[in-house]
Amino acid sequence: MKSVALALGGGGARSLAHIPVLEALDELGIRPVAIAGASFGAVIAAAYAAGMSGKAIRRIAINTAHDRAAIWAKLLAARVGGLADWLSSPLGNPLLLDAEKFCSGFLPSDIPDDFASLRVPLTVVATDLYGRGEAVLTSGALKSALAASIAIPGLMRPIEREGRVLVDGAAVNPLPFDLLRGKADVVVAVDVSIGPGEPRGVPEPWEALAATMQVIGHGILMRKLADGRPDLLLRPNADAFRLLDFFLASAILRAADPIKAQVKEKLAALLHTSQA
Repeated sequence: MKSVALALGGGGARSLAHIPVLEALDELGIRPVAIAGASFGAVIAAAYAAGMSGKAIRRIAINTAHDRAAIWAKLLAARVGGLADWLSSPLGNPLLLDAEKFCSGFLPSDIPDDFASLRVPLTVVATDLYGRGEAVLTSGALKSALAASIAIPGLMRPIEREGRVLVDGAAVNPLPFDLLRGKADVVVAVDVSIGPGEPRGVPEPWEALAATMQVIGHGILMRKLADGRPDLLLRPNADAFRLLDFFLASAILRAADPIKAQVKEKLAALLHTSQA
């Protein structure tokens, strides 16, 4: 059997659409030899690299989304500061989240503390804010790397790691399939970056920021694809959902489920061709 590497892209709540792809790989008996992820795609990638099955990740996503009281409690616990901090800095965001606290509250317990404890080598992408470029994280503390990769500017405080200040990886590499070249015979990339395209009036500030990040990320991805495509590019149907639609986990998964048949058909054909 030819080897497979897997790249999962950013998209906020739409990253849950990666899960049916993982389930299809499980059903095919394929375990990637390398995985890369950006933004919330990095969180799904880390869970899979830790040895969790696609079904187990689905179960956690649905159970989490359906417990709204627990979600709000964890979000409040993950805030950077309280009212006094906001009063001392009135232009700040009173609901700004600490990305590391967020990860501590929401990451599955199966995800280890260190890259070295993963079952599959993982590459996490973040953005080096002052270095003005890509930060590729492959070793050391895993949860701080994931916190950096999901640190959406304006919503989560940047992460300081190894002398660098890091923010959301989707700002520089929303679908890091290029980091997997040469690591496997077949590179599979899953793109969930495209969000709602229909006008919905003037968006709220966070939604406007998310949409702006989406436009930037889409432009980066289109340029990357023009320079060289992965062996298989998958686009689950998650276009109707917005960045922060995590409460709609079940609906996102239902919409994305048809991608499983496409994975099985196209990847099986690609692996057969590769072996010929």
